[in-house]
Amino acid sequence: MLKKRVAIQDFVAESRLFNQRAVFAALFVVLMFGVIVYNQYQLQVVLYQDYQTRSEGNRIKVVPLAPNRGLIYDRSGILLAENKPVFSLELVPELISDMPQTLTELSALIELTDEQRTDFLQQVKAQRRFNSIALKEQLTDKEVAILAANQYRFPGVTVEARLSRNYPFGDLFTHAIGYIGKINTRELQQLDADGEAANYAASRDIGKIGLERFYQRQLHGTMGYQEVEVNNRGRAIRVLRSVPAVSGQDIHLGLDVGLQLTAQQVLKQLRGAIVAIDPRDGTVLAFYSNPSYDPNLFVHGISSANYNALLNSRDKPLINRVTQGVYPPASTIKPHLALLGLESKTISAQSKIWDPGFYLLPNSDHRFRDHLRWGHGWVDVYTAVIKSCDTFFYDLGIKLGIDRIADYMTKMGFGERTGIDILEESSANMPSRGWKRARHNQPWYPGDTVPLSIGQSYWTTTPLQLAVATTPLLNKGMLATPHLVTAFGTTESITPNDISLRPALQVVDENSFAVVMDTMHQTVSTIQGTAHKAFIGASYSSAGKTGTAQLVSIAQDAKYDAESLDERQRDNAMYLGYAPAENPSIVIVVALENAGGGGSNAAPIARQIMDYYFTAGVNRDE
Repeated sequence: MLKKRVAIQDFVAESRLFNQRAVFAALFVVLMFGVIVYNQYQLQVVLYQDYQTRSEGNRIKVVPLAPNRGLIYDRSGILLAENKPVFSLELVPELISDMPQTLTELSALIELTDEQRTDFLQQVKAQRRFNSIALKEQLTDKEVAILAANQYRFPGVTVEARLSRNYPFGDLFTHAIGYIGKINTRELQQLDADGEAANYAASRDIGKIGLERFYQRQLHGTMGYQEVEVNNRGRAIRVLRSVPAVSGQDIHLGLDVGLQLTAQQVLKQLRGAIVAIDPRDGTVLAFYSNPSYDPNLFVHGISSANYNALLNSRDKPLINRVTQGVYPPASTIKPHLALLGLESKTISAQSKIWDPGFYLLPNSDHRFRDHLRWGHGWVDVYTAVIKSCDTFFYDLGIKLGIDRIADYMTKMGFGERTGIDILEESSANMPSRGWKRARHNQPWYPGDTVPLSIGQSYWTTTPLQLAVATTPLLNKGMLATPHLVTAFGTTESITPNDISLRPALQVVDENSFAVVMDTMHQTVSTIQGTAHKAFIGASYSSAGKTGTAQLVSIAQDAKYDAESLDERQRDNAMYLGYAPAENPSIVIVVALENAGGGGSNAAPIARQIMDYYFTAGVNRDE
C-alpha cells in the first residue's frame, strides 16, 4: 500500500511571518518602555513639586494654634473676664466613618443631651469636615478619665484641654462687657467676606455683645501654627516648625468693681439703670442695668430652657437699660431747656412769670397742670428749676418753639447715639416738626410743644444719653464721648484710650452756664429743692435735677393715684446729678421703672453711689 505524500513546508513564508511578529513585538515593547519612561519623566520632572508636596502632606500636618483671648480689667486692675482651662470632647467628622453609631456609643459612656447632639450635628453641616468640633464642653474629671480609657475605640475622637472664657463676677458687668459664644454660620460667612476666616481656623468663639463684640479684633489676637510629623495613623510624632500665636490685647476699663456692686445693691429688685461718667473726658465709671443675667450661661451654649426663661421674662433682663432703655426724661431736662432760653435771650436770670398752677394756650381752655395745683406764684428760672415748676417751662417752650428746641437739644446729644464703645445702643427720640410729619403724617401743634417742654410727650432718652447731654452744661458747650475702655495692653505696656471733648454748642454768654449750674446746685443745697432731702449731711457738694415721668394720661381734673394703676403703668423715677458742684468729676443718672417720685426714690440711690465714689477712693482727684 502506498503512503500519502507529506507536503514540503514553505520556509520562506514562515520566516516572513515570524519576522513580522518579532518586529511587532519589539515595537510594542519599545512603545511600552517609552510610556514608562514618559511617565517617569512626568512624575520625577514635570510633576515633581506637586507630588513632593503631596508626599510631605501625608507625613507633615499643619496644626493651627488658637491665640489666648485678651483679658479685661477694671480701673483698679481687678480681673473681670479671664481665660479658664476646661476639657472638651471633640470630633473630627472626616475621620469618623459612622457618625450616628459613634454618637450612640459615646452616649453610653458619658451623658449627652439631645440638645448637645443636635447642636453638634448642626455644626458638622456648617463647618469644614476636617475641623475639630466640640460635642460636649466642661467635662468632669470622671468623664475625662472614662473617655481617655476608651479613646482607642474611637478614631477621630479626642479629649482636648482648652482655655475658655469665664466671668468671675457673674451678672455684675454683663451689659457692659457682654460675652462670647460659638461662631455661628452667619458669623463664619462674615469672617469669610472680611478676609479674616484664616485667623479663626483654630478659634471656636467670638464676641457676641458688649465690649467682647466691639473689641473682637483686639481681644482675639493672631493665630499661630505648628508643622508636625505624623505617622500612618495620623498621630503626631514630632514638631518640625512652630509659629506661636499672638495673644489678644488686654483692655482696661474705667469701671470700678466697688461702684458697680454698690449700684447692684441699691437697685435691689427695682427695674432700672444706673450710669455714671466723668464729664471731663467721658470715662464711664458705673454701668449697671437691672435685672441682669449670668453671661457664663452663653459661653458654652445656653440651654433652650434657660434662654427662653430670659427671653420671655416680663422684666426683660436681656435689654441693656443703660443704652437701650428708652424713657421720657421728664423734669431732668429742665436745666437744658433753661440754658437754651438764656443763650437765645428768650429769658434772662431775672425774667418772671405768674404761675397759678396751670398753663393755657391762647384761644384754648385746656389746662396744662403744674405738679403743684395751687401754683408757685411769681417764678424765675431759679425757682423754676429748684422747685421744678412746670408752668414756667410750658411758657418757655412755647416762646422758644419746637424748631429751636429740637435743633439745640440734638446738638447736646438727644436723639443721637452717644458713640460709646458697645454696639447695643438706641438713639431714643428727639421729636421735631419733620419727625412728626414722617412718623404720624401730621403737623406739629403748639399743644405738642407744651408737654415736650417738661420732658414728656414724644421726647425720650436713654440714661447714658441723658448723662452725656449734661456734659455741655458743665464744659461750656463741649460734649464728651463716653467710653468704657481707658487703655489697651499689659500693665507693663499700656496704651491710653484718650478721647477728647468736642464742641457741641456755640457759647453766647458763659454766664448762662453758670446760672444753670447754680440752679442745679440749689436744687440740692436749699431746703426748697426737690433733691435736698436726699443729700442732707453729704460730705461733698453736689447738684442735680429730679424727674418723675408720667406713663399714662390722667384726665384733666383727675388726681394721680398710683394704687389704682397697674404696677407697670406707674410713674418712672429719674435723677440727674453731678459732684462736686464747683468742679464736677462725676455725672450720674438713675432711671427707675414704675418707682414714682424722682426726689424720693431716684435721688437717694444717686446719693449712695456718690457716697461710695467719694469715700472709697474711686475719685481720681482725691
